[in-house]
Amino acid sequence: MIQSMAPSAKKVSSPVPPLTDDDRQAVFSGGHLHDMGDKEINYLFLLDNFEWQNGSDGGVLNWNGTGWIGGDIDRLWLRSEGKRTNKGLEDAEVQALWGHSITPWWDVVGGVRHNFKPGKSQTWAAVGLQGLALYNFETQATAFIGQSGQTSVRLEGTYDFLITNRLILQPSLEVNLYGKNDESREQGTGLANSSLGLRLRYEVDRQFAPYIGVTWDRSYGNTARFVEHEGGRRNEVSFVAGVRVWF
Repeated sequence: MIQSMAPSAKKVSSPVPPLTDDDRQAVFSGGHLHDMGDKEINYLFLLDNFEWQNGSDGGVLNWNGTGWIGGDIDRLWLRSEGKRTNKGLEDAEVQALWGHSITPWWDVVGGVRHNFKPGKSQTWAAVGLQGLALYNFETQATAFIGQSGQTSVRLEGTYDFLITNRLILQPSLEVNLYGKNDESREQGTGLANSSLGLRLRYEVDRQFAPYIGVTWDRSYGNTARFVEHEGGRRNEVSFVAGVRVWF
């Protein structure tokens, strides 16, 4: 005998209400990602070059450092470079720049630069671009306008070739151009000087790396004449040894 079976009862679910603007606002608000990135303040200081160099007039102490403090989008950048010889401090400058990220790889920067040497101290306004170019070349391009209407452009680039995880070969290039002659500071109009370097470092750990290398410094045009007038050389190849540290 076949027994009739009653159909099983189905549980009816309540319809899902449509999303409202208030719901979307509670989950995501415009600019939320940028706010998250900038809430945490971080910092880094890198002394990229702290080295002894065999100059034409004896040993030379060079330094080149960069530091920043801020978030993912906006940061305060500090840069410093210079050299000291047996005769004393010959070249020294500090830059304070505010940087704003315009892409994940590039920042626009603006601020001031102050030169303590050579010659009388001088202050410049600065604006530029820094970041990673094609194939991870670290690049800086900065324009300056100083006192008495002097103008300048500086181009810098470095690249790290990993020979091993700890042994790294780094070529570097810096070029300076000026808008007019300033003999007291050995600045000639046009292409003034360039510095090409090749340094081999060994990272004892990620924060400390001794290195050795070679540099080729060259002056051009009126700058070369100003340098030679002061007893310097327009071309100079030097060996360097130093350390690279960051924290």
